[in-house]
Amino acid sequence: MRKLTTLLFSLLLALTMSCSKKSNPPTMEILHPNDTLTRIEINSPQRYLLLPIEESQPEVQVRLVGDRPEDTWLDIRLAVDSIDYYVPLALPEGKSPVTVEIIGLDKKAISYEKIQLADTFDTSSKDYYRPAYHHSPAYGWMNDPNGMIYKDGVYHLYYQYNPYGSKWGNMYWGHSSSRDLIHWEHHDPALARDTLGHIFSGSAILDKQGTAGFGKDAILAYYTAHNTHAGKQWQAQCLAYSLDNGKTFTKYAGNPILTPFDGVSDFRDPKVFWYAPEKSWYMIVSADKEMRFYRSQDLKKWDYVSAFGEGYGARPNQFECPDFFQLTDETTGKEKWVMIVNINPGCAFGGSATEYFVGTFDGKEFVPETAPEIAHWLDFGKDHYALVTFHNTGARTIGIPWVSNWQYANVTPFKQTRGMNGLPRDLFLFTKDGTSYVGARPSKEVEALRKEQVSLSLPQSIGEEVRLTDALKGLEDSFELELELTPAAKTTRVGLVLSNELGDELPIYLDLEKERITMDRTKSGLIDFGTKATPHDRESNDWRDRDGVNYQNDFAIATWAPLSLCTGKTYKLRLFVDRSMAELFVQGGRIAMTNLIFPRKPYSTLRLYSEGGATQLHSAKLYRLGL
Repeated sequence: MRKLTTLLFSLLLALTMSCSKKSNPPTMEILHPNDTLTRIEINSPQRYLLLPIEESQPEVQVRLVGDRPEDTWLDIRLAVDSIDYYVPLALPEGKSPVTVEIIGLDKKAISYEKIQLADTFDTSSKDYYRPAYHHSPAYGWMNDPNGMIYKDGVYHLYYQYNPYGSKWGNMYWGHSSSRDLIHWEHHDPALARDTLGHIFSGSAILDKQGTAGFGKDAILAYYTAHNTHAGKQWQAQCLAYSLDNGKTFTKYAGNPILTPFDGVSDFRDPKVFWYAPEKSWYMIVSADKEMRFYRSQDLKKWDYVSAFGEGYGARPNQFECPDFFQLTDETTGKEKWVMIVNINPGCAFGGSATEYFVGTFDGKEFVPETAPEIAHWLDFGKDHYALVTFHNTGARTIGIPWVSNWQYANVTPFKQTRGMNGLPRDLFLFTKDGTSYVGARPSKEVEALRKEQVSLSLPQSIGEEVRLTDALKGLEDSFELELELTPAAKTTRVGLVLSNELGDELPIYLDLEKERITMDRTKSGLIDFGTKATPHDRESNDWRDRDGVNYQNDFAIATWAPLSLCTGKTYKLRLFVDRSMAELFVQGGRIAMTNLIFPRKPYSTLRLYSEGGATQLHSAKLYRLGL
């Protein structure tokens, strides 16, 4: 009898709840109390408010009214005339009513007709050019990788993220994780924009001893808070900690923990590392045209140590996204310090790029081996930026870059998802002609992408030309090509060309007379958006005449690297193509070159050629790649 009574009660309760839900469906009322403000009142809300986006429109201000630090004004390009895509604004669970306010959107905007409530959001990207096997966000905008850390068998990749559109803005820390550096799982953003400002780049460490006071094995995230007050930029370093293996973070109540002593406005991107000889934690921070070192015993209070960089490297530039670590020279066996300096502008081909310095560090000062005017590039493409390395990976130094260039990052032909990372790469040190260089080779985990080897019918010696019309057909621009070749003494140029039936082509060739390897994307597919590129206000244009090859616009250009970094007369080329990206590695990573490409149809034809003399082809391997 008791069981029957309990069952009847449960049925009655379920029926009552069902009727209650039916009688109180979600409602949304849009009010315009004045000419600039709109208020959306939501009762019994669902999980998301889906916001229509029109990328060509200026930003308006939107906020979820509440008392949380993240309930701040957001800058969102709400649709006025037409809709490019939707983005979700998460509504607080269990709260009703909910109010959303909008400032600056015309009352006649299409957004007010099309805005909607939903319990789900479709993250399956519609972008044709979204990469198949490289990491990219589920939706929205992504730039610099942040806070990369390895813990308990999991690689955590945080990144600069705008969840409210596919152009830069509303900086959060997005979050993805992987057990193999290849397959990535997307998570909710780890750090949200708040009243201190945007959440800019930074780093993360594993506090094994609980030095900061948040507990042993806490993950500490160091980031830059960015804001503008009275038209002046303000940047300071902040701290957050995670006690659930990097899934969620709590911002430190004492933020900011570090502000510039001289009031410099460009003060960002903290990278924290352990320096054993001093038994101290150090932080390197970009400060306009230099890097500054700080030291701490408790990971919260930081004391200034020294600075490096003023007058060094490519000019003009803006120092950003530093990294600092030791590498053992594979040639000499000596251990040296490496400083990664991501700069914007300063790239030999225009815009942003990654350079580095090799030297010594004694806990006080970094002393480079090279003269101030020398610039060493980690990658010789135009779309390699903000590379930083994972913390806590033992003997390996694994880096991941953002693949784009600040000249045109906001106008690349994407819609719902804009931004991607390059392949993970292991960094190494080598010596050539008495000079230390840093190389980047694809991490060993990348080989797991190989799904099948595609047969290539090629001769052992390449004369004027060998054309394989359908060699790449069916690979959908998701493949890896390996070539090992030795040009004859009289050979002047040897290379390969990827092409399709629309006339798009991507030549990659060794120019043996000029001793360089070149990738030319001037006819690779869509290139006209390069005319919309916006050079940095500090950028000079002399690189076009001095270093540019086949310059047409700031996207349509060929990039090149000196073959002097290689040894011997045999060249090993490893090329990865992934829909809108081409990554080239030469001689095991002594040369790396990363470029965006936008072929209008997948490349189908592979052509090899040799000019001035024959080239011996030792091996040629083609792999279809995929997740």
